[in-house]
Amino acid sequence: MPWVDKDKCVSCGICVEECPVETIFMKDEKAEIDMSGCIRCGICHNVCPEDAVRHDSEKIPEKVKANVLETNKFMDACEKYLKDKNERQKCLSRMIKHFKSEKIIAEKTLDELESL
Repeated sequence: MPWVDKDKCVSCGICVEECPVETIFMKDEKAEIDMSGCIRCGICHNVCPEDAVRHDSEKIPEKVKANVLETNKFMDACEKYLKDKNERQKCLSRMIKHFKSEKIIAEKTLDELESL
């Protein structure tokens, strides 16, 4: 999914004009994408003269870090509220199961999409 690097956006508005579904708008003089209406056509990537419209794959390290931080937060909360250090590991096991499930869903979705 596309996103806008606010540091690179120069407010030219070309992406706003070229978006076929009108889901890009200017906010505080920077382009912003309403992902609920985005059809992932890629036009915004192609027309941006500053390369400010970026690909979501660039955010993978950031998302992984956020998942690990969230898991640590849950582990702390389980230990605190359930008053048992062993709950940390149980929570970690549940989170690993969760992400393995998400991985399976993604893999099966890719299989289905590749058969289209």
